Amino acid sequence: MDFRLDGRRALVTGSTRGLGLAIARAMAEQGARVLINSRTADECRAVAGTLSAAGHDAGALPFDAADGPGRAAALASLDDAARGIDILVNNAGIIHRAPLAEFAEEKWRDVLDVNLTAPFLLAQQLAPGMVRRGWGRIINISSIMGQIGRATIPAYVSSKHGLIGLTRTLAVELGPHGVTVNAINPGYFATEFNAPLIADADFDAMVKGRTPLGRWGDPAELAGAAVFLASDAGGYVNGAALTVDGGMTAAL
Repeated sequence: MDFRLDGRRALVTGSTRGLGLAIARAMAEQGARVLINSRTADECRAVAGTLSAAGHDAGALPFDAADGPGRAAALASLDDAARGIDILVNNAGIIHRAPLAEFAEEKWRDVLDVNLTAPFLLAQQLAPGMVRRGWGRIINISSIMGQIGRATIPAYVSSKHGLIGLTRTLAVELGPHGVTVNAINPGYFATEFNAPLIADADFDAMVKGRTPLGRWGDPAELAGAAVFLASDAGGYVNGAALTVDGGMTAAL
């Protein structure tokens, strides 16, 4: 089985920290040229510089995933490259918490724009190049909230359910052209994104108590799943939603 990604070019959105950074680092370690993305150019360049200093092939491609013109301009800058993106990891995401009666329509739209619409539009722009080359990987980072529900985060839960649906329909359309599309459903990982939850003693105890492994996940433990799905070793996996949650959703 070949887990190497030599010669592949990967774009990982939201990859200056957390799960995105872990995925980008792991793909770089397997030989891919990785483009680091976030809304902040300085952060992208800093992370790319750190990876390059470690001997990996990394560059910066800053843009806001929800900013249509900015996203299009950034991707258009790749047109002169020898070839386009082979691996797209839609990782960037946001969350808003509020009871239903207080959940503003603007916040609902903001969350869906980043978490669901941006992955659709990125796939729409990058998949044609993958199809022309006869090889490609699209990996959507959903969530266990794409399988279950939780109060006060209706937009996040809806966006992650939708992302799994998008994964399956793109897998059906693009599979005949050598492009696989899969999702990963992370459980609770110790990231900056989850820092407020980790600091909440009751929530921390709930996560540890409900997870059979009895702990939060380490971001590096998700990266292996992404490398597998991006590699030739995962070449027959298409339309799947792989849950990486320490067993939480397997337990009552």
